[in-house]
Amino acid sequence: MTEAPSPPPPPLTGLRVLDLATLFAGPLAATLLGDFGADVVKVEHPTRPDPSRGHGPSKDGVGLWWKLLGRNKRTITLDLSRPGGRATLLRLAAGADVIIENFRPGTLEKWDLGWPELSAANPRLVLARVTGFGQFGPYARRPGFGTLAEALSGFAAITGEPDAPPTLPPFGLADSIAGLATAYAVLTALAARDRTGAGQVVDLALIEPILTVLGPHPLWYDQLGHVQPRTGNRSQNNAPRNTYRTADGTWVAVSTSAQSVAERVMHLVGRPELIDEPWFATGADRARHADVLDEAVGAWIARHTRADVLAAFEKAEAAVAPVQDVTDVMTDPQYAALGTITTVDDPELGPLRMQNVLFRLSATPGAIRWAGRPHGADTEAVLTEAGLTPDELAALRAEGAL
Repeated sequence: MTEAPSPPPPPLTGLRVLDLATLFAGPLAATLLGDFGADVVKVEHPTRPDPSRGHGPSKDGVGLWWKLLGRNKRTITLDLSRPGGRATLLRLAAGADVIIENFRPGTLEKWDLGWPELSAANPRLVLARVTGFGQFGPYARRPGFGTLAEALSGFAAITGEPDAPPTLPPFGLADSIAGLATAYAVLTALAARDRTGAGQVVDLALIEPILTVLGPHPLWYDQLGHVQPRTGNRSQNNAPRNTYRTADGTWVAVSTSAQSVAERVMHLVGRPELIDEPWFATGADRARHADVLDEAVGAWIARHTRADVLAAFEKAEAAVAPVQDVTDVMTDPQYAALGTITTVDDPELGPLRMQNVLFRLSATPGAIRWAGRPHGADTEAVLTEAGLTPDELAALRAEGAL
């Protein structure tokens, strides 16, 4: 019998990444690269590991967030502030393609590990520097976290009810967007290296990617002086657009960004006469009459169970979704069909269910090979691969660099 051909390796196989970053954008970028085959080595301080190991709930003393953020990474310890740690990082950098770090600007330079030293060790290296405010400017040396980016960018100002305080997201939104942007920036720099043969520095500030995803707000202000207010779940661009309570006490979200969908919803809820109103013809005009439209849609939904609402909207080809919590997500049939939640066997905690890789590739898919590993679990193996001898490892331990 002819053996089936081996599957092709993931697309980033052979790419070597040193993840020096913590909390959360830089490490997420490294995770995304590791999901598609990159050999990611997580470098942590010997006595102060990545704080994500202790963030949020834990089981049997093992942080669960780390199991997600640390997946597909080998873990080593190294104190970069010590001479032996500095020398060892330069040896690792010589064989790496990418370093991702998020120290405050000037920290690597303080250790003589800035771009001149790193690029001298490896001219093809890409150094991704992820900070709150970038490498220069009046805020550069301030401590920066995603919460500050969510406030500074204008996100919080437009989030929440009109008569309520600005609202911050209950999760790391700015960090997550920045992590996605960093992975994209790294791959862009690597593509340039393929043409030029030279590496370069990526300077990514948390305050910028979230501003990008906010859309045309600066353009609106520049050209029209328009400042978007808080509108709760409503939109200034279309209506009806809101969450509505069903007869059985659950919630659904309705969107009518397309004119045809807005018309279908009005037919569905028994208010077709509203379509003939002059203001119904554009999304912006409909938004100015959101009270009328919300009453029409909300009253109809309030008389029906969630199951009936979803079935009726689907039959009418109108846009609706249940407002789901994580319990619903874990059993949602569309997520199940996509394989969005997958099971990873972990030697510490057993089977773990977590988000799968970010997207599907038809020919060279990514995969989760393992969940986040214990602190320093691969130190000896990784450094031995880099050419360090047992005596050198012993000297680093004696110095406190490991």
